[in-house]
Amino acid sequence: MNTTRLEALSDGVIAITITIMALQLEPPEAATLNALINLAPTFVSYLLSFAFVGIFWHNHHNLLQAADEVTTQELWLNLNFLFWLSLLPFVTGWVDHHVFSSVPVALYGAILAACSTSFMLLRRVLLRTNTSMNAQDEVQERRWTFQASLSLQTLGIGIAFLSPLTAIGLYVVSLGPWVLSEIRPLSESN
Repeated sequence: MNTTRLEALSDGVIAITITIMALQLEPPEAATLNALINLAPTFVSYLLSFAFVGIFWHNHHNLLQAADEVTTQELWLNLNFLFWLSLLPFVTGWVDHHVFSSVPVALYGAILAACSTSFMLLRRVLLRTNTSMNAQDEVQERRWTFQASLSLQTLGIGIAFLSPLTAIGLYVVSLGPWVLSEIRPLSESN
């Protein structure tokens, strides 16, 4: 099967995920700058989640552009990835409502780690089944970046119980490897 339908479904789920997160943003009750400043945690949690969704979308797009076709296994792996990604609005809202409390921040990290893990698994299988993608070179070249990001997210889960703000900082830093991994798209590295 070609990648068109898989890409269309994924783009739709990602667009809905962003829309749900945006709809959770509520304007302040008062028309003052102070009321807006009080919403800083809301904007931080939204911005971080939006950045992750955007980066996952970008990586997913480049991955599917380089693939010739997808198998049934890859369809299910993609659904697994989209499932975890679709939970981001829920945990984003929970972190926002409880202003960086330990349990919501830890669950946020767990969802990020599940998104990262499921994406890496999808990527690994696509690279293995689409020989035109030069799988071995790609897996070796970018493996450390994904592992670094996942390690930071996993560390953040544990740190959240000691310092939720530090955990959020680790999640922000974990964005870096994802960005770096896609400076050169897969299709250009063959």
